[in-house]
Amino acid sequence: MSANVSVAMAAPASRDPAWTGRVFWMFAALVLLAPALALTEFKPWILFSAQSLQSTRNFVADFFPPKIEAEFLLLVGRECWRTVAIATAGMALALLIAIPLTLLSTSVLSISALPGRMHALPFLLRQATRWLLILLRSIPELVWALVFVRVVGLGPTAGVLAIALTYGGMLGKVYGEILESDERQATHALLRNGAGRLQSFFYALLPQSASELTSYTVYRWECAIRSSAVLGFVGAGGLGQQMDNSMKMFQGSEVATMLIVFMMLVGVADYASAWLRRKIA
Repeated sequence: MSANVSVAMAAPASRDPAWTGRVFWMFAALVLLAPALALTEFKPWILFSAQSLQSTRNFVADFFPPKIEAEFLLLVGRECWRTVAIATAGMALALLIAIPLTLLSTSVLSISALPGRMHALPFLLRQATRWLLILLRSIPELVWALVFVRVVGLGPTAGVLAIALTYGGMLGKVYGEILESDERQATHALLRNGAGRLQSFFYALLPQSASELTSYTVYRWECAIRSSAVLGFVGAGGLGQQMDNSMKMFQGSEVATMLIVFMMLVGVADYASAWLRRKIA
């Protein structure tokens, strides 16, 4: 009798006990998605109409064969290098923005918060810093590039400044979250024994977070390379600006070459960032 009971208890359930919840949330998602599709006038079947297919064939035909003249390839290589330079310079400025703002917005380095509740003035300062980070990252780099193109003119400077501001806000937010989530005992012990904020940061907080901080920074550099190409379409220099010029002149073969080169560039950047993350892990 006991053996039969144990076999019955060990038998798997004939039906997933969570299927009702999954079905409910699936239908809820469909109900929420349907108005969004209607609002955006999402009509994918238009892509398969005769007129759309003919336009697609004509557009794709202009891309072949890609242009591989030596002079043009030299131009593409120079603009490709400029794209990497824009991303790297923008990330360097973003770090100069993000690191001080991160230290100001991180409560783990607050001496006034050691006894318990943080004092009013440091609390207001940290909240203001966090709102500044929200402002910086809430405005896309494309919008910043449009602003700086009007201010400083066409060229890489606008792209560098756009990446610096948006990525400065992104880095500051994520850096702060990483530091806040780490173990605080060593940091607080140094602060209670008279160490300064910077000393506590470099000797207690940074060593346990360095790997994660560096990994995220490298990932953002990879994203900045993609962004710098897009910013070129609004006149911020780099490969994107040259691609935009070729598209306006209906030079599909030149665009094809630049797309191939850009995909190779993104692949190299992805490999380089993965290699760096493995080295620092």
